[in-house]
Amino acid sequence: MDNTNNQPLGFEALGVAPALLRAIGELGFEAPMPIQQLVIPHLNEKEGDVVGLAQTGTGKTAAFGLPVLQRVDTSLAQPQALVIAPTRELCLQIAGDLADFSKYIDNLRILPVYGGSSIDSQIRALRNGVQVVVATPGRLIDLIKRGEVKLEHVHTVILDEADEMLNMGFLEDIEEILSHVPEQRKMLMFSATMPKEIEGIARKFMHDPIEFVAGNKNEGAKNVKHIYYMVKAHDKYLALKRIVDNAPDIYGLIFCRTRLETQEIADKLIADGYNADCLHGDLSQAQRDLSMKKFRDHVTQLLVATDVAARGLDVDDLTHVINYGLPEDVAVYTHRSGRTGRANKTGVSIAIIHSREKSRLRQIEKKIGKEFEYKKVPTPEHIIEKQIYHLADRIERVAVDDAQIGRFLPGVRKKLEWLSEEDLLKRVLSLEFNRLLAYYRDMPEIDLNESVHRDKGGKEKKRSRREKEKRDRDRRGGGMKRGGKAKRSAAQQVKAGREKKGKKKGYIGTPANEVQPRPNYNGNYDIFKKKK
Repeated sequence: MDNTNNQPLGFEALGVAPALLRAIGELGFEAPMPIQQLVIPHLNEKEGDVVGLAQTGTGKTAAFGLPVLQRVDTSLAQPQALVIAPTRELCLQIAGDLADFSKYIDNLRILPVYGGSSIDSQIRALRNGVQVVVATPGRLIDLIKRGEVKLEHVHTVILDEADEMLNMGFLEDIEEILSHVPEQRKMLMFSATMPKEIEGIARKFMHDPIEFVAGNKNEGAKNVKHIYYMVKAHDKYLALKRIVDNAPDIYGLIFCRTRLETQEIADKLIADGYNADCLHGDLSQAQRDLSMKKFRDHVTQLLVATDVAARGLDVDDLTHVINYGLPEDVAVYTHRSGRTGRANKTGVSIAIIHSREKSRLRQIEKKIGKEFEYKKVPTPEHIIEKQIYHLADRIERVAVDDAQIGRFLPGVRKKLEWLSEEDLLKRVLSLEFNRLLAYYRDMPEIDLNESVHRDKGGKEKKRSRREKEKRDRDRRGGGMKRGGKAKRSAAQQVKAGREKKGKKKGYIGTPANEVQPRPNYNGNYDIFKKKK
């Protein structure tokens, strides 16, 4: 990238030490990102506190991490730099990145400190000596009160995702932590947005901070296209399925506002055959770790998540972020949309809204400085065409092992020689798409402006009986099957043989053995009384 004078500026020119240059070179770092160009030289050459504003995924960790690592005295086995992050996942991610950066710096130790893990092992590591502590507020305060972490040698404090820490109510914890840090420390605060509360923290805890902004305040990521679909509230799930079906290679995050909604949408998608999983606070830490690992490894194609649970889930190749309804806070939308369009790739941020959310959409547009493009929900015809051509592309690109597959061709050719080329193509397509074709046959439009027609008196015209029947069938399930055999939802309502209502642990089988509990389900099933 270029600096403000349009002159090429590499990491070496920014003052990054040779050991760090070697490590980041192996990680694939080439040209510094805007926030890195602004922050690294200042931290290397000047004193004073810093407020850095940049979107999620724009290289903030390297912007503060590289200079901080250079300032560490490896001969002193005491905490010298403290990074505070709002969630366990982000804490682990930052610690992992810093460890990668410092690969060639001998005797430099970095410790992630967070809840949900053994405090005894963290205490042992602290007693053995560490120079950089990356911590969540709650666990750090616990260790301070136990006298296990000493902060008198800390010369740099970093608050990462400061706006999210405020949203999660960590202000008092931050004040408590900073009371144990030397007054003359250097303080860095990084945030994707700059609400008034962040300005308040800067005034209260920082000394004449210099503000660096990559882009514009509260601005959305430049490589992200913002789209909205408007449907009736009860048609949101139908619209979600059609959007997903219309993007065969989708790799996306679906954001919901509550834990309950997150679980419900994930269960519906899984029951309808989509390769999906969920991520929310009601899951155990082990379940959350597994869900994130599967998603990072592309084992899962769609991850339905709450905003807090998705913190620390850092992937560079998301194609879509889907807002299953808009958040109340504009800053939350900025965080969500900033998860796609990273590493100079393009991405799509989609909002599925109903008419009452239109004003909130306009508020977001004003804040991020970008306009949402209205699109109609994909029609069945368009979805089917998209899927068929996608299959054709896959057939063109598939790798063929002539030696292995060639020996089977004579027998298969003989078995199918009575089929013409056209018949063969029809059968291949039918084999793949019969379920999709049956599901979308005669389905109505679900766009709000398409499904609601008003006459001169303002009365809504009634849909035909057939459309209503198809609509009900659409709402109950179906859609494009993904990832192999469809799985059933974990929250199954199982009818008991006898009149009984209660909770039962474990697996309750059906005669066909078709109802399987989800791997991360806690084993509770509702058994409803059958009415006489």
